[in-house]
Amino acid sequence: MFKGVLFDLDGVITDTAEFHYRAWKQLGQEIGITIDRAFNEQLKGVSREDSLSLLLAYGHREEDFSPEEFAALAKRKNDYYLKMIQEITPDDVFPGILELLTELKGAKIKTALASASKNGPFLLEKMALSSYFDVIADPAKAAHGKPAPDVFLLAAEGLGIPVTDCIAIEDAQAGIQAILASGAQPIGIGQTEDLGEGFPILEDTSLLTFDYLKEMWQDYE
Repeated sequence: MFKGVLFDLDGVITDTAEFHYRAWKQLGQEIGITIDRAFNEQLKGVSREDSLSLLLAYGHREEDFSPEEFAALAKRKNDYYLKMIQEITPDDVFPGILELLTELKGAKIKTALASASKNGPFLLEKMALSSYFDVIADPAKAAHGKPAPDVFLLAAEGLGIPVTDCIAIEDAQAGIQAILASGAQPIGIGQTEDLGEGFPILEDTSLLTFDYLKEMWQDYE
């Protein structure tokens, strides 16, 4: 039996991807870089700093900003994003997630948030989910962002259990790659053409139940 479940946030617990896109688009316009939704797919599951690097490279402006200016741009994007997500409520939690977290808590299965988002604690509080999580991994303490495994390793370490005893849930290809590199058992939310093959994938979170996790773990073993 698995001992822990590691959750990504964006696209798994709620959908803040649209707010991220709007914030990056606004910042890009201000510095003369126009992005579209196709480019935005590259940013899913990626840290703020790495996303900014991708944006600047896309606009051929990666050499135009000092480290201080780079940090200021990252903060400006986050300020836009924070303003946009003030209205998030428990109604924005994806279908099935609250029920799954409740079952995991009842079964004494530990849970951790393993998100690249530094706003994870704020978002969990807005959605009234903080009490369901034993650990929130701090992405600032991860030496490398996804697709490196660092944040999942940090999450498992915070729970005090081996990462190989954990299931991890992701909706982005970079996140799936990070899970596979960590040694946890991945479950994808989305489509095979976006995430890859060789692991369980569900179309949406309404299908993500405790019984399903137990079934997949038995197959994994």
